[in-house]
Amino acid sequence: MAALYSALEAGRVGIFESPTGTGKSLSLICGALSWLRDFEEKKRQEEARLLALEDSGQERGERPAAAEPGHPGSGGAAGEPDWVTAFVQKKEERDAVDRLKEEQIRRKKRENRLEKIRHNVQLKYAAKRKRSEEDETKRLLQLSKDVISEGDGVDVLEQLDHNEEELVLAEYESDDEKKVISGLEDDDDLEEEHVTKIYYCSRTHSQLSQFVREVQKSPFGKDTRLVSLGSRQNLCVNEEVRRLGALQLINDRCMEMQKNKHEKKSDEKMEGKRRHASHAICPFYSYEQMQFLCDEVLVEVKDIEQLVALGRETKACPYYGSRYAIPAAQLVVLPYQMLLHEPTRSAAGIKLKDQVVIIDEAHNLIDTITCIHSAEVSGSQLCCAHSQLSQYMERYRKRLKAKNLMYIKQILYLLEQFVAMLGGNVNQNPGCQAVSQTGTVLKSINDFLFQSQIDNINLFKVRRYCEKSLISRKLFGFVERYGGPATTVKTNKENQKLAGFQNFLLTLKQGSDKEAGTPWSPPVEAENDQLRTASPLMQIEGFLSALTNANQDGRVIVNRQGTVGQSSLKFLLLNPAVYFAKVVEECRAVIIAGGTMQPVSDFREQLLSCAGVDPARVVEFSCGHVIPPENILPIILCSGPSNQQLEFTYQTRDLPQMMDETGRILCNLCNVVPGGVVCFFPSYEYEKQVYAHWEKTGLLTRLATKKKIFQEPKKANQVEQVLVEYAKCIKRCSQAGGQMTGALLLSVVGGKMSEGINFSDDLGRCVIMVGMPYPNIKSPELQEKMTWLDKTMPRAAGQAPSRVLIENLCMKAVNQSIGRAIRHQKDFASILLLDHRYARPAIFNKLPQWIRERTQVKPAFGSAFAELRKFHRGKVDAL
Repeated sequence: MAALYSALEAGRVGIFESPTGTGKSLSLICGALSWLRDFEEKKRQEEARLLALEDSGQERGERPAAAEPGHPGSGGAAGEPDWVTAFVQKKEERDAVDRLKEEQIRRKKRENRLEKIRHNVQLKYAAKRKRSEEDETKRLLQLSKDVISEGDGVDVLEQLDHNEEELVLAEYESDDEKKVISGLEDDDDLEEEHVTKIYYCSRTHSQLSQFVREVQKSPFGKDTRLVSLGSRQNLCVNEEVRRLGALQLINDRCMEMQKNKHEKKSDEKMEGKRRHASHAICPFYSYEQMQFLCDEVLVEVKDIEQLVALGRETKACPYYGSRYAIPAAQLVVLPYQMLLHEPTRSAAGIKLKDQVVIIDEAHNLIDTITCIHSAEVSGSQLCCAHSQLSQYMERYRKRLKAKNLMYIKQILYLLEQFVAMLGGNVNQNPGCQAVSQTGTVLKSINDFLFQSQIDNINLFKVRRYCEKSLISRKLFGFVERYGGPATTVKTNKENQKLAGFQNFLLTLKQGSDKEAGTPWSPPVEAENDQLRTASPLMQIEGFLSALTNANQDGRVIVNRQGTVGQSSLKFLLLNPAVYFAKVVEECRAVIIAGGTMQPVSDFREQLLSCAGVDPARVVEFSCGHVIPPENILPIILCSGPSNQQLEFTYQTRDLPQMMDETGRILCNLCNVVPGGVVCFFPSYEYEKQVYAHWEKTGLLTRLATKKKIFQEPKKANQVEQVLVEYAKCIKRCSQAGGQMTGALLLSVVGGKMSEGINFSDDLGRCVIMVGMPYPNIKSPELQEKMTWLDKTMPRAAGQAPSRVLIENLCMKAVNQSIGRAIRHQKDFASILLLDHRYARPAIFNKLPQWIRERTQVKPAFGSAFAELRKFHRGKVDAL
């Protein structure tokens, strides 16, 4: 807390490490909010001093010191007479005092309003009653409108039914970046002056909710103005919009509803001319109600779930209501993707100038920034988007203005050229087009634009058009309407066109199903499958945006595999520092914190140094664990029971004797370790291979006599079930006694169990790391990153930056995995690293300090086993 306070006071960039279970969250809360409280108090005292000086000066009738006319002084710095310089200085002082007075008035008004709400329950009930009355009035007005509109004639502009009108693109007004398009810019209320605040970021909403609960329990819980921010997916209370499922669809629908609200007045003025359309407006997007919700949020600390519940109760949008609360908030809690992505940050009304940012769970910060700003599209998506957009243009050609048609044709051309780069043709089924030259090629951005013949197109304007016109949302609505088998279309001619379109979508799906085979693919939710099939243009917009990066900061990977449909284009960001630079430049102080931050050289060199941060501004802090030294036994094991040296390289790890030796080690450990044992393998494939080998040799049966064996599932939705069964088994065995002493969980480094899972107490009495999880250096992305680092970074201690990167990636993964155990002060566990290479100084020094200090290197298995047996027997006896 003291180190954090000092870093904030001095305006530093801090790298803070505090192991899980040491009270990291509470330390961050108390250290940061103590500093903020003191900072605000100093500011108030300074304001009071200046105002007092001003008042005393006015009472004495003092005026700015001025030289008599004709008696010039010695002259100011710029050659002006002294009386001019004095006059300017005095004017600046008066202006500063005036600003302070205005700020003081605003602050008092805000504090009085919040105090009234905090103590006057009647106000809340009055507001609630008023809302009910307004709802009833709106309902009656709508009934009246419906009755009147029943007698109206049908608009003769064109025979499109009123729902289809919403699919037609509005007239696109201007390419000018500076021109404000009515109704789409941020509300004026977001321009309210921002008080000095702390932005606290973490990786997931559950971690943020946990942090907010810690704030509520802390001494600062009652007096802190805290607001939780989240995505529309987490905060939307409009069930019609929530049902869309996918985040991009929710975002676009929300934006469209806002636009409809802003356009409503001008439409009503042109009642005779306007289209016969029922543009949906969100009932929760009411300024008055959102302002009420904003005040409620500032009065009492609330997490995301409480904020959503309040939004439903007050019939106000929590997404926008929470944004209104940002300027006056002292602590803003948000996912770090929202802070690190500049367009999202800007849209949310987040201003970082002279503010404090704390990024918690920041061990994978570099990867997160890289992923946020990278993008990939498949040949199937490109062909599908081209087909959809062509159909859309044909359907509404007569209704689209010239500028819309121009941009649609540009996008169609881009899609054609992208498919051509994959060796295909957009007019043919991508699943049936074989690629002649397979392989992966990396290109600079400029080379890719030139070779695909799109270097003459302004991608910045195309990107802006996609953002402002909401074309992907319109296209999704079009596909929703005509892409499904149950829908009907008006005319025979249209039926023929759209039947072909439906068949094309169907062949795409069937083709991809057949061609998918069994290669690894990340698990995706059903809603993402639907999004990818129905609206590929949304993914393609991300790729187009990525191509606007500076040439030196990224690469385009052209991956040709089997068919055009299986091939892909990917943008890879090489320099994440370009996006982090603005954060550290604008902020007063930035704290990067986590339970396991080692090795920190990545943060210093790849992130901070490349972002232009002065090394003198960077401060590091690492604290030990709160557990007593005797509660942890970390061992580096160099050989197994049969004296087989443990070195799990790509060449040796598949050998039967290595897999047998690993099995023998586990059998011995399971005889002496109580409760749960978690064993991490470098990959799913290797874990599967070892499991099959043990099954074949009968070693699995031997293991199963002592521990029930569980395997980490690949699918995310099965993880919870496996963990529950694993925990139940351990509890059952500890209560029943007998030969079975617990469970063995075979997990994977970088998988679902290696991060964010809590294996405390009996769930993780021993963590085993099989080999060293080096990344695949044959990966084109990694090779390009290594080449880029060697070109841009200086050599460190005689090592090439690419070599340091490989070791750091490996040890970050190891540190995260072994950090699953030892979760609180009274916890205990042993940690076993199976590979003699862990003892090398360059690797050993990358372990967390609190583990490194207690680690024993054991050349032979016998002495290691004796230590483990003594450790666990002693702990069991003590319990």
